[in-house]
Order: sequence, then C-alpha cells, then structure tokens
Amino acid sequence: MAKYLFSLFFMISFFSCNEEKKTKIPEIPSGWQKLDTPTKASLRGLSPLTDQIVWASGSNGTWLRTLNGGETWESGVVAGLDTVDFRDIEAIDANTAIVLSAGQPAVIYKTNNGGNNWEKKFQGSDEDFFDGMDFIHNKGYVVGDVVNGKWALIETKDEGDTWRVLELSPDGPKGGGSFAASGSGILVDYDNIWFASAGNASKIYHSSDNGYHWNTYDTPIIQDKDSQGIFSLAKIGGQVMVGVGGDFLEIDGVGKNFVISVDDGKTWRLGEGQAPSGFRSGVQYFQRFHWLICVGPNGSDFSKDGGENWVRFSDEGYHAVKMDKTSTSVWASGSNGTVAKLAY
Repeated sequence: MAKYLFSLFFMISFFSCNEEKKTKIPEIPSGWQKLDTPTKASLRGLSPLTDQIVWASGSNGTWLRTLNGGETWESGVVAGLDTVDFRDIEAIDANTAIVLSAGQPAVIYKTNNGGNNWEKKFQGSDEDFFDGMDFIHNKGYVVGDVVNGKWALIETKDEGDTWRVLELSPDGPKGGGSFAASGSGILVDYDNIWFASAGNASKIYHSSDNGYHWNTYDTPIIQDKDSQGIFSLAKIGGQVMVGVGGDFLEIDGVGKNFVISVDDGKTWRLGEGQAPSGFRSGVQYFQRFHWLICVGPNGSDFSKDGGENWVRFSDEGYHAVKMDKTSTSVWASGSNGTVAKLAY
C-alpha cells in the first residue's frame, strides 16, 4: 500500500511539475535573435511555416527561404524581376509560396519547387497597386488601391493557382488605398474579410460572406494626413481585434497609434493605457503566451493585456512580424535583409 501511495504521489508531482513548466509565461520578451541572410533587400514580405521553415520577400524582386531555422538561406530573384518590390508572401509548404508585388507591374507569382522557378498567376491593370494578401487554408484575398471608384480585390480558392476579381468589391474614395508596409492591412478568417484604408480616412472595410456584401466602420486612429492611419490588423480571438499604425513620417509619434475592437471590427476605440512607442507597421498575436507583438522602424513593443498597454522590449527596427502556422514561434523582417526570431 505504501509503495502504491508513493508511486501515485510521484506521478501526480511529475505531471504537476510538467504542467507548471508548460504553462509558465515569461514576463517579457528578451528581444530578437538576428539571423544572417544573403541579401541587403528591404524585406516586407514574411511567412513562417514552422520554427524551421520561413519564407520572405522584398525589394529588387528578392525571395528567401530557410529550412533550418535561419542557419542557412536560399535566395534569388523572382522570374528575373529585379525592379519589382514583392511586399507580401504566403508560404503554402516548404516548396510552395506565392508572392505579391506593390506598384507596377502589379503581379502575383507562385513557385512549386522551392523558388527554382516562378510562374505568373495574375497581372493587374496599369492602374493597380496591390497592398497585401491573407489566406485561410486554400482560400486567399488580395487588396489593392481604389481604381475607378472601387477597391481592387481579387480572390483565389486553389492556393493561388487561379485568381478572379471580386465583382462586388466596395466603393472607395478617389485616390484611396491601403498601406503596403507589411502585407498585414488585410485579415481573413473563414468567411470574413477585413482591410484597413490609409490616410485621412482610415476606416475598416468588412465582409462576413466572402466579399459579397460590405460594411464600412470608422476608427479613431490618427488620420489627418496621407502618411497616417492603420497599417496592420491582428485578431486575438473571439471578437477582439487590434490595429496599429500612426504616421510613417513621424516614427517616434505615440498619439492615437493603436485601436481596439471587441465586436469583430464594427466599433473601434483607442487603447486605454500605454501606447506603442512609435509608428508601428506590423502587429501579431502570439497565442502561446497571450502576447501581442508590434514592430516599427524605431523598435518593438508587446502587450499582455489585449492591447490596452504596451511595453517596449527592443530598439531594433522591423517592417513586418508574423507567427508561424504551428503557433510556436514569432518572426520579424526589415531593412538590409534583416530577419529575426523572437527570443524569450
């Protein structure tokens, strides 16, 4: 009997210790682990699949891929387009990725063989300027600036092999656009699509039925100039969403640079506490620790209370921040070929 009780006590203690260890949350991120890459391109496109497999893209037609957590990288130029800025990328698997250009030509390319070859899958008009894309499973959407009074929205249902223009895209203001700063001004969650408009009318556009019907909602983010507004959106869970931004011409500005919604983006308010410490172009929810991480050119901040209060944890500047698709690691990319992994 004593032997049985000892064994039972040992098992309870073992599993309790393991559970405590598993659920222990660090107080604050310790910074970024910067990785060596073979490029000096500005990297705004970022798509980690796991803590080992990461794709990135950027200026001068650049693409990057690592299969070993950043120890080594493969890189190249997409289809010889060394003048094109691929500001967003979506990794499908270790060998398959889709890149999206901003500006002209407005194009989408896809590789199925690890970047050795890239095939053009879509080309926009001479007026198109693509801002970002997001995927849920095999379905993806791209948002582009307003053309002829309509937002440019295109859709794929087969992992980027074919694309179609959404005929029922919402009306937009003349000269209207979204920021192509990190590819995260658009957010897709099953049948829902959200995207943020830029400049002096920074609003949220939302469809709950795959783009057939749209609603538009005001936000209190700073939006007095073309350089201001929401740059990035993240969904925490349930109906809670966060947007970050500010003024990219005032990188240290902290006024009205983050907003929160608790009803799936229908109403928005400013956060009640400490703001991120400057203009922020990317935000990501890290569900493992219930952290929000945001990045910008003057540093990085995190929040552990749903975006109400932010604490600066790094002075290193980045353009984009993304969690891998297994929800185990967070990555950032920036100027001069910089890629980094969140340390904690």
